[in-house]
Amino acid sequence: MRSKMSNRAMLIILSGMILASLTACWGNNNGPSAKSVPSSENPIIRSDGREDQANTSWVPLSQVAESLGLRLRESDNMVQMGYTDVMFQVQPSQRHAVSFGKQISLSQAPITQNGQVCLTEEALGDLLQTDVRYDKRTGNLHIGQMKDDGGASDSNPQQKGLQRMGILSLAGNRDELISYAKQFMGVPYDFGASTYEQSKAFDCSSFTRHVFKRFGISLPRLARDQARLGTPVERSNLQTGDLIFFTVPGRFKNDKIPGHVGIYIGNGKMIHTWGDPGVEISSIDTGYWHDAILSMRRVQQ
Repeated sequence: MRSKMSNRAMLIILSGMILASLTACWGNNNGPSAKSVPSSENPIIRSDGREDQANTSWVPLSQVAESLGLRLRESDNMVQMGYTDVMFQVQPSQRHAVSFGKQISLSQAPITQNGQVCLTEEALGDLLQTDVRYDKRTGNLHIGQMKDDGGASDSNPQQKGLQRMGILSLAGNRDELISYAKQFMGVPYDFGASTYEQSKAFDCSSFTRHVFKRFGISLPRLARDQARLGTPVERSNLQTGDLIFFTVPGRFKNDKIPGHVGIYIGNGKMIHTWGDPGVEISSIDTGYWHDAILSMRRVQQ
C-alpha cells in the first residue's frame, strides 16, 4: 500500500509533462502517429495536421483522456471518462452527452474511426467546458483548463432544491454507518460502476452513495455533486460519517473540482475505493491523500 501511494504521488508530481502518442482520426484513411509532451495545466496534443474530407479535424477521445490523466472506459455504444467516477460520457453518432454529470448537447456528434471514438475540437470544448484550439501550423491541439468546480468551494451555500437530508438523522447511527461500510472491504473498484446490486463493484462515489442509502440518505451520483451538500468542517471538527473530498492536482482550474470522495471513520482514517484492492482504509493525515484534500463536509438538515 505504501509503495502504491508513493508511486501514485510521484506520478501526480511529474504529471506536469506527460508523454502521449496521438493517432489522428481520419475520414477514410489511416494517419501516422506522432508524439507530444502536453502540460497538465494546458495540454498540447500533437497531431500531424491532417483533416478529413469535410475539412474537419477529429481528435481521439482516448488520447485526450491519457493526456489529462483521466480514466476511460469504452463499450460498443458508450465512452465514459473521469478520475475515480464518470465526469464525461459520449455516444458515437449522438450529439447528446454528459459533462460533469449534466446532460449537454455537442456541436457535432462523435464518430468512430479506426476503432476510436473521435470528436471535433469544437465538440471537445463543449464536453470539457473549456477552450480547445487546433493549430494547423504546428499540429498542436491546445486544451485549456476545465473550469467547472461543481459548486464545491466552501464559500458556496448548499444548493436550493436539493433533497433535505440529515447525517443519519442522529449521531448515534454514525458508528453503525461505519460498520456497514466496512462490510464492503475488498469489494472491487470499477470505474463507472452501476449499482452494487448489478455490478458487485463500486467506484468512489457509488460506494458513498450505497452506504448512505442504507440509512435513508440519497446522495447524488458524482463526487463533485456530493460536494455541494451540507456544510464545510475543519479537520479538528471532523466526525465519523463526514465526507472528505479530494482534488485531482493539475487537472482542473485552481484544483477545485472534487475528483474523489471517502467517508471518515475516525482516528485519522477514511474508507473509500479508487483502484486495487478495491474498498480500503487509508490515512488522511499522512501520505498522498493528506496532500490532496480539497474539502470536508457534513451533510445536515
